[in-house]
Amino acid sequence: MTAHTPPTPPFRDPRLPFAKRIDDLLSRLTREEKTAFLHQFAPAVERLGIAAFRTGQEALHGVAWMGPATVFPQAVGLGATWNPELVRRVGDAVSKEVRAMRAKDDRVGLNVWAPTVNLLRHPLWGRNEEGYSEDPKLTSAIATAYTHGLRGDHPTYWRTAPVLKHWLAHNNETDRSTTSSSVRPRVLHEYDLRAFRETVEAGAVAGVMPAYNLVNGRPNHVSPYLGEHLRAWTDEELLVCSDAGAPSNLVDSEHYFDTHEEATAASLVAGVDSFTDHGTDSSQMIGRLRGALERGLLTEADLDTAVRRQLSVRYRLGEFDPEYDPHDATSEFDSPGHRALAQEAAEQSVVLLKNDGVLPLAPDTRLAVVGLLADECKLDWYSGTLLHRSTPLEGLYERFGAERVEFAEGVDRVRLRTSAGAFLHVPVVADAADEVRGAEGALDPALLAGRTDLPPLTTDAAGTELALVDWGEGVLTLRAPDGRYLSVAEDGRVRASADQPGGWVVQETFSLEPHGNGHLLKHLGTGRHVCVSADGVKVAEEDPEVFELVVAERGEDAVARAAAAADVVVVVAGNDPHINGRETEDRTTLRLPEHQERLLRAARAANPATVLALVCAYPYAVDPANLPAVLWTAHGGQAAGTALARVLAGDVSPAGRLPQTWYADDADLPGLLDYDVIGARQTYLYFEGTPLFPFGHGLSYASFAYDGLTTRVEDGTLHASFTVTNTGDVTADEVAQLYTRAVDPSVPRPRRELLDHRRVTLSPGATAELSFEVPLTAFAFWDVAQDRWRVEPGAYELLAGASSEDVRLRTAVTLEGEPTLPRAVVAGGLTAAGFDEQSGVEIVDRTKVSGDAVTPVDGAFGELVYRRCDFGRGIAGMTVEVSGEGTVELSLDGGPALAVLSPADPTSGPYDYVSLGAPVAAAGVHDVRLRLRGPLRLAHVGFSG
Repeated sequence: MTAHTPPTPPFRDPRLPFAKRIDDLLSRLTREEKTAFLHQFAPAVERLGIAAFRTGQEALHGVAWMGPATVFPQAVGLGATWNPELVRRVGDAVSKEVRAMRAKDDRVGLNVWAPTVNLLRHPLWGRNEEGYSEDPKLTSAIATAYTHGLRGDHPTYWRTAPVLKHWLAHNNETDRSTTSSSVRPRVLHEYDLRAFRETVEAGAVAGVMPAYNLVNGRPNHVSPYLGEHLRAWTDEELLVCSDAGAPSNLVDSEHYFDTHEEATAASLVAGVDSFTDHGTDSSQMIGRLRGALERGLLTEADLDTAVRRQLSVRYRLGEFDPEYDPHDATSEFDSPGHRALAQEAAEQSVVLLKNDGVLPLAPDTRLAVVGLLADECKLDWYSGTLLHRSTPLEGLYERFGAERVEFAEGVDRVRLRTSAGAFLHVPVVADAADEVRGAEGALDPALLAGRTDLPPLTTDAAGTELALVDWGEGVLTLRAPDGRYLSVAEDGRVRASADQPGGWVVQETFSLEPHGNGHLLKHLGTGRHVCVSADGVKVAEEDPEVFELVVAERGEDAVARAAAAADVVVVVAGNDPHINGRETEDRTTLRLPEHQERLLRAARAANPATVLALVCAYPYAVDPANLPAVLWTAHGGQAAGTALARVLAGDVSPAGRLPQTWYADDADLPGLLDYDVIGARQTYLYFEGTPLFPFGHGLSYASFAYDGLTTRVEDGTLHASFTVTNTGDVTADEVAQLYTRAVDPSVPRPRRELLDHRRVTLSPGATAELSFEVPLTAFAFWDVAQDRWRVEPGAYELLAGASSEDVRLRTAVTLEGEPTLPRAVVAGGLTAAGFDEQSGVEIVDRTKVSGDAVTPVDGAFGELVYRRCDFGRGIAGMTVEVSGEGTVELSLDGGPALAVLSPADPTSGPYDYVSLGAPVAAAGVHDVRLRLRGPLRLAHVGFSG
C-alpha cells in the first residue's frame, strides 16, 4: 500500500486569494486561540503549524531597540529634506535591515510601528522630533514615501508592514493619557485627519496606532473615527494596534469605563485589533476578553473581525508562503549603500537659516569648534545603537585637519565638597568594560537596568573634577574624566557608569537645590537626594549631604579662549533628546538654555565671526541679529558630523527647508492644549505674526530665479508650471514650493497653504521647468453648514517661491465650485459642535460610543456662533438637547436674548440628555449666537414652525 500525502489545507494553498485562505484558517481556530491572538504577543498554534507573532517593531529612523543598526536622521530631519524620493530610499533601507536582523534574531518584528504622522502643531511638544512637519500635505508626502520604502515594491508580499502613529490629534505629553483634544470639525478634517488620510489612501499602510489622549472627550482607543474615517479610506484590511498600556488606561487613569471587561470590549468593537498591555504577559488581556465574552459584551464574530485583520497582515508579510516570499532572503545590513544613504540624508536635512557671507568656510580657515553638542552624536528614544559615529568636531577635524581646529566643550568644571571638607571622588577602574546602553537589544528598553559592576563614588581629600552641564530648568548632568556620566542603578548607589543619559526614566540627571550655605544634590530619576555614607555615595530618603560647588573653570572662559584665537567660531548648541523635551515631557519654553546662551555670548564677544549651528529636535527662539550665520539640523544619525562639516565647508550646498514655523518668542505660541489651529491662528497656515524663520525657509550657497508661472484648469485638475534657474556659481538643490490662498473666502481660510513642492538639483546656469497637477479638491474646505467638503467658487491666488513667505511669482485663477448656501436649520437644526466660531467652550463626547456635544470650559461661560442660518418663512419655537445643569441663551445677529433655557433639575449624568423648548420667532437668514453657562452639555438645537 502507498501512503497518501495529506491534502494541502486551503489556508496553506498559495493559489487561493488571501481572503479565502484567511476564511479557512479562521474556521479552524478555536475561540480560545482567537482570543490569544489579540494580545501583542500572539502565541503559536502548534497543531496547525502557525508560528508566534508579535506586533510592533520600532523603526522611526532606523531599526530601534534591537541593537546596532544604521541610524538615519530623526524624523523631523527627514521632514526637513522635503525630499520624498530620498525618504522612500531610507524606508527601503530600514525595511531591509529589519529583515536582515530578523534572520538572526526572531525578536525583531516585521510589523513596524512607523512612521509618526502627528502634525507638529506646537513646537513645545516633547515628541516634536518624531513628526515630519506642521503641514498635513508635506507630512503625508514624506510619510507616504517612507511607508512605500518600508513596504517594498512587490505587488503581493510586503517587506515590512508599517503602522502609522498616533491616531489622533496628539501633540502634548503633559497628562497625555487624560487630556482631551478639543477638535472642531474643520480642524478635524482639514488638519488632523488629512495627514493620515492621504498616507493611507496611497496604499502602503498596514494599520494605525491610537494615541493615549482623548479627542472631544472620548479616548482614541474607542474612537468611532476608526470606522467612520480610517477604514473608509481603503479596501485593505488595516490592523489597529493599541499603544502600550493604553487599554488599561481606559479604566485606571481615564476612568472612562468601570471595568476592564467593558473597556476591552468597547475598544475591540470600535476597531482596536491588537492589545499592547502588560508587556509579554498576555494573561491579563486574555482574561478581560474572556470576561467580556461571558458577559455578552463581545461575540465570537467580533473576535473574528480582529483576527482577520491580523492574519491579513501576516499573509502579506509572506509568513504562510515562505517559498514565495521575495524578501525572505534579504540580508543587506550596514552596507556601503546604507552608510552613504545615511550621510546623504543627513546632508540634505541641514537648513541654512542665515548667512551674511561667512559660509562656506575657506579651506585655510582656522576654526574654533565649541559648545555642548560639538563633540556629541546624540541618539533619541527611538534610535538604534550606533554602528558608526560622527560628531561635528570629528567631521571638521577630518575636513579641515586637526591642526586647524581648536575645541572647547564649554562645560563647567567643578568639584563637590561635602560638609566634612572632603570631595566626591570617582574611583578609577583600569579594566572596566565599555558598555553601550541597548547594545544587546531589548523588546522593552525601559526595563534595562543600570550598571552595578563599577564601584560607587566615594570621598577623599582631592576629589574628582566633574564636567557639569545645565540643560535648562536646573536639570544637570555630571560627567567623570573618563567620559562616563554619574548615574544611579537599582541599588541606589551613585556611579560614573553611563555612556550617555538615557532610558525611559533617565538616571543621569540631577539638580542643585540651595540649602543653607551650600546645595543639596537631588537625583531626578528617583526624586531622592545624594548622601554620603561609609559604604559609598548613594541616594536616600534621609540624611542628604550638603555640598559646596567649587568651580575650577567656567565653560564660557574656555570658549572665549578658543574663540579669540580662531578665524571663525562654530558654536554647536542644541538639546539632548533624553532631557527637557522628549516622550512623557513637553518643553516649557522656546529659549535656549542659559548655559548655552552663556557660551554663545562668550564666543560672540571674543570673535564676531561666530556661526551658530543648532543641532536639536525642535525650534529654538534665538536672536540671529549679531550672528553672521545660523544653521539648523535635527540630530542627524550616524553621519551627522560629517554631513554638517561638508555643508560648512561648501562641499554640499545646503538645501534643507524648515518643516515648521520657528516662532520668535513664547508669547507667539497658543496654549499647548489648544488644538484649534483656526481659531488660535496656529502654524504657518494661520499665524498672523512675524516668525523668526517661516515655514519652508532655507538658504543656499547658490541663488535661483523663478519665472513664467502659468496655470490652466482642465478635467478637475489645476495645471501649474514655472521655471527655476540656478543663477549662482555652484551646483545646488532648490526646493520650489507652490502655495494657494483663497482671495475672498466666506470663512477663515489659510494665509498660505502648500499645494505641492519639488526638490531639484541644478548646475550653474541650468534651468528646470517644473509642472504640477493639483486636483481641484485640494482647494476645498470642510463646510460645517453642509457637513462635507466644498470648493468655494471665486478667485484663488497661486504663489510660487522659496518659502511660505519668500514668494517669487503669483497669479490668480477663478474656480467655479459650489455656491455658498445658508444653513437650512429648520429641517435639521444645529449640531452643537458644528459652529463657525467659539470662545470658552470645548467639544466633549455626546455618548461613549459616538457623537459630539459642547460645554463651557471648566463649567464657566462659553459662546458659540453659527453664521447665516436660514429660518425660511419663519419659526415659532426652538428646542435644545442638554445634560448637566446651567443655561442656554439664544440671540440673533448680536441682538438681545430671545430665549433662555435651563433644566429644572440637573440631569443624573453627563450622557442623560433632556429636551427643553421655548418659543422663538424668526424668519430669513441670521447669525445664531448661543451663550452657555455652567457645567452643561449641549448636543443639538432644533427649530420648528
